[in-house]
Amino acid sequence: MSSLSHPPRASNPALPSRRWRDYVLLGGLVFLVLAGLVGLAVATGWEDTMAALRSLSVAEIIALLALSLVNYGLRGVRWHLFANRLGLPTQLGQNLRHFLGGFAMSVTPGRIGELVRMRWLQRETGWAFDRTAPLVLVDRSSDLAAMAILLALALAFSTTGVVGGAPVAILALIAAFVATRPRLMRMAGDTAHLASARRFPRLFARVRRASKSLSAFQGPTVLVAAGALGVIGWLAEGWAFHLLLVWMGADVGFWSAVGIFIFATLAGGLTGAPGGLGGAEAAMVALLLGYGVPIEIALPATLIIRLTTLWFAIAIGLLIFPLAERRSKMSTI
Repeated sequence: MSSLSHPPRASNPALPSRRWRDYVLLGGLVFLVLAGLVGLAVATGWEDTMAALRSLSVAEIIALLALSLVNYGLRGVRWHLFANRLGLPTQLGQNLRHFLGGFAMSVTPGRIGELVRMRWLQRETGWAFDRTAPLVLVDRSSDLAAMAILLALALAFSTTGVVGGAPVAILALIAAFVATRPRLMRMAGDTAHLASARRFPRLFARVRRASKSLSAFQGPTVLVAAGALGVIGWLAEGWAFHLLLVWMGADVGFWSAVGIFIFATLAGGLTGAPGGLGGAEAAMVALLLGYGVPIEIALPATLIIRLTTLWFAIAIGLLIFPLAERRSKMSTI
C-alpha cells in the first residue's frame, strides 16, 4: 500500500513543547540521581568509592553485561511467543527487533517505548493500536508476575528477608493476575469509566476491546513457558547483582541479593519515574545499608548494576532503534 494513499495529518503545535518538557523532566531526573550518588560518595569517602569501582576487571564487567543480555534475550523470545499467540504475522527476528529497539525509550515519560513498538507493528502488519495493546499488557504483567515470584523466593530462602518485600510481592501478583484476566480487566475498565463520570468513552471502549483479546494468552502452555522465560531472565540479573557484591567484598547471600535487586526495581517502578530513576537507586542503597554493606560499597554497586542493566538496555535500544524505524517505514511504502 502506498503511503500517498493516506491523507496528511494535521500538525499539532503543542507536540514540540510537550516533547521539550519531557526532555527537561528526564534530564532533571538523571541529574538529581547522579547528583545524589556523587554527593553521598563525597560525604562518605570519595576515595573508597572510586577504589571500589576500580576493583572490577574488564572480564567481570563483561560477565555482568552477558547476564543482562540473557534477561533481554529471554524476554524477547517471550514477546515473540505472545505475538504469535495474538495472531500477529511476525517472525522471531522481527519481534526481537521491536522488543529490543523499544528499550531506547525506557526512560521516557509514560513508557513511550511501548507505543513505539505498537507503531512499528501497525506499520508492518496493519494492526491498529487497540489490537496490539493486549501484547504490551500481557508482557508487562508477565514481568510483574516473574518478579513477584522471585521476590517471594527471596523472602523464603533469604536468612534475613527483605523489609517490605511481602506486600510488594503480593501487590505485583494481584496486578499481574488482574491485567491478564479478560473479565477482571473489563470490570476494572468499567469501574474506572464510572469513576471518571463516563468521560473518555473512546478510550474505555478500546480497553474493553483489548480485554477480549487477553483470552489468547490463557492456555497453560503459554503461561508456563512465559513464566519460565521471565523468571530465568530476571534471575540472571539478580545473579549478576550477587556476583557484583561478592567481587566488591560484600557477600550478603544469593537470595538476599536477588531480593534487594528485584525489590528496588519494583519500588522504582512504583514511583512512576521513567525507568524507575531515583526510586530504584534509593531503595537499593537503603537495603544494602540495612544488610550492613558499607556505604563506600553500596553506592558504586548500585551505580554499576544500574549501568549494566537499565542503561545497557537503553544503549542496545539506541543501536537497534534506527534499523527498526527504517524497516517499519519500508513496510508502508
